[in-house]
Amino acid sequence: MKKAYLYKTSPSISSGIAAVLFDLDGTLLDTAPDMTHALNLLLEEEGLKPLAYEQCRDHVSHGSIAMVKLGFGDAQSPADLERRRQRFLHLYEKNLCVDTKCFDGMDETLNSLEEKGIHWGVVTNKPAFLTDPLLQQLGLYERACSVISGDTIAQRKPDPAPMYLAAQQCACLATECVYVGDAERDIEAGNRANMRTLLASYGYIDKTQTPQEWGADGIVEHPAEILDWLDDSCELIYA
Repeated sequence: MKKAYLYKTSPSISSGIAAVLFDLDGTLLDTAPDMTHALNLLLEEEGLKPLAYEQCRDHVSHGSIAMVKLGFGDAQSPADLERRRQRFLHLYEKNLCVDTKCFDGMDETLNSLEEKGIHWGVVTNKPAFLTDPLLQQLGLYERACSVISGDTIAQRKPDPAPMYLAAQQCACLATECVYVGDAERDIEAGNRANMRTLLASYGYIDKTQTPQEWGADGIVEHPAEILDWLDDSCELIYA
């Protein structure tokens, strides 16, 4: 189908949506079980008791440093923190896709986007040596129009540079993208790139956070609601 563009106030700003971009941990994939397992293996190695899944889930989106601090506290020396972080990443890499899966309803959402001719991609701060094999093992890597990891370029979210690169790889403008994420830096990065932003409230958000103040254009409680929001709020641009 031929692309059709609708503009609001400027020919450089499209009101249509050509691509949906996702954060990885806590938005596209439920990686918390495997990341919790890796942390507990590390705790066991150092003679400490494991943590319950419920204690770990909402820290996963904050990455390896946050997970190690959760397990070992903030009083670690910089050397111990880095040693444990590297060991955590090694243990996680070896058990990368045991219980990780798409969130319920995400498979259907991706299928529907593809059927509509809407591109989708991933922009994550997770390093590529974890991102790429994880998506490959789940059969998602080749389907994505763009996969931008935390070390693909020098800048990481909340910097908008990874967002611009993803839009370029999806052959569209940043203003023609929706970014879906579960962390404040996700919404900030998307907003700074002039993308529409959706907060995935089903993701890894702890009770101390105030996501309603992050400035997202919408909030979805389930992946299927992404499609509803697109239908209600956007003009879709078909590839």
